[in-house]
Amino acid sequence: MAGVVNRKISASSARTHTREANQKTTVNKTSVSGHLFLFYFFFYLGAVKFFVEIVIELGIYIVSFDRPGYGESDPNPKRTVKSMALDIEELADQLELGSKFYVIVYVPFSNVWDACNTNRLAGAGLLAPVVNYWWSGFPGNLSGEAYNQQFRQDQWALRVAHYIPWLTYWWNTQKLFPSSSVAGHSTGTLSPQDQELVPKLTQRISHMEEVKQQGAFESIHRDMIVGFGDWEFSPMDLENPFPNNEGSVHLWHGDDDRIVPVTLQRYIAQQLPWIHYHEIPGAGHLFAYADGMCDSIIKAILTGEK
Repeated sequence: MAGVVNRKISASSARTHTREANQKTTVNKTSVSGHLFLFYFFFYLGAVKFFVEIVIELGIYIVSFDRPGYGESDPNPKRTVKSMALDIEELADQLELGSKFYVIVYVPFSNVWDACNTNRLAGAGLLAPVVNYWWSGFPGNLSGEAYNQQFRQDQWALRVAHYIPWLTYWWNTQKLFPSSSVAGHSTGTLSPQDQELVPKLTQRISHMEEVKQQGAFESIHRDMIVGFGDWEFSPMDLENPFPNNEGSVHLWHGDDDRIVPVTLQRYIAQQLPWIHYHEIPGAGHLFAYADGMCDSIIKAILTGEK
């Protein structure tokens, strides 16, 4: 089965990324028949279980990497909503992963839509992607209704990140009043199915200090500032990266997600008919950790299934 290799990659900006590769030893990552997947997950990819059968069957080479400010990857104080696409391309070049690759993204605060802004994609999967309530493409009544579904403390934390970002660190570390429940990893925002999946994340939790070793500001707080700040584009304005159906972009969301409102995700899917939208009945925000879910996601991306 797969070996695990940790390696540091130097970026052109003099930052470094740490990546972890899981590779079936008989698969040549540069071969045409191999499928190259770049993952960026929140915290720890090891909590997601891949069955040996699908790795062997589909010839998968998996690379996960620490985003800026997480783990041992250097922070990027100049990070924007478009930075990650450039980081992904540079990482792929330095690892000699070839001209095309698949990307699967699952993070709670950071922008993931820039993954669709590279012409290097073979396919993409967005898992419960964050929404910015201030995106220009949302009808005001729809985004306002979804915003008001959040806990009051989370509404205030998002306002701070959007309007006075320099106060984000203080707001989420002070003890005078409740700060972001999501940033504080409160279980109060989890759905019943999420609660059932929490025991599966014990390995992830044990890596928490390692993941956030550079401090909360350079990791989750900067994610909040970028994710809920003013964007240079709206995802609703994105064009289909696969106009000739040579690949596909998929979006998965649970209809009981209490962290990212499903109503806004449905609207995005309606505005972007080229997205393959998968709404999971009864699922919350942590559905990616359910048994067999990641296998189903990979197969859908490779086959283009709706």
